[in-house]
Amino acid sequence: MIVERLWPGNAFRNFHYLIACGETGEALAVDPLDWQLCLRTARARGWTITQILNTHEHHDHTGGNEGLRAATGAKLLAHAGAAGRIGGIDRGLARGDVIRIGRSAELECLDTPGHTMAHVCLFAHAPQPALFCGDTLFNAGAGNCHNGGSPEKLYETFVSQLANLPAATKVYPGHEYLARNLAFTLDREPGNDDAARMATSIAQLDPAAAPVTTLADEMRINTFFRLGSATLIARLREKFPELPAQPDPRTVFVKLRELRNSW
Repeated sequence: MIVERLWPGNAFRNFHYLIACGETGEALAVDPLDWQLCLRTARARGWTITQILNTHEHHDHTGGNEGLRAATGAKLLAHAGAAGRIGGIDRGLARGDVIRIGRSAELECLDTPGHTMAHVCLFAHAPQPALFCGDTLFNAGAGNCHNGGSPEKLYETFVSQLANLPAATKVYPGHEYLARNLAFTLDREPGNDDAARMATSIAQLDPAAAPVTTLADEMRINTFFRLGSATLIARLREKFPELPAQPDPRTVFVKLRELRNSW
């Protein structure tokens, strides 16, 4: 399996991905808003885009579908529950479905509600496992729930699915927000040395070269995975004094997401 991360440099700070089979040259394009960039890159690599995958229905992820389909004839895949909002779906996905790319790449579909209620992540069972997570999980952050989502469902996705994936899993999100997310972690946990070191290391870095984190990294730098931190809880209670001294993890997550909305 070959992964190509693309940075279109747009105002949304999108990442696009091409996932290719090294044997056949077949490729899947993930959330290809800048479809021309995806097409140029695939052609330069000698790949043929045969499938398009939308992680969810928001336009900044689906807006390139028709252009890329017209140029390639690729099949469009998305969560079955989002089919009516996206339109033109060739394959509606459900939890546990397998997406095959050529002969050497397979992705498992995870049903991951929270950012929207019909959101999928793709997990690659590979020597180097990988997660293509749309707007569910960001490097050092979590997706918002403004447009049809639920922070309670997002919490369940984090703790019951994402946290159980292998620690070595590479995290490939739909947007580049790393610096801002690290700043939020450090606002919640000023003594988080891992987050501080990473923030320093990327301070002058071009977003196109932002590091790819692993889930092991996320457990150290992402406040939405650090719900038992005593410092985090104490500082959260300063903002929300109605919280008990030992709030449950779901409450901590939901309050963190609420705070991040206006931070």
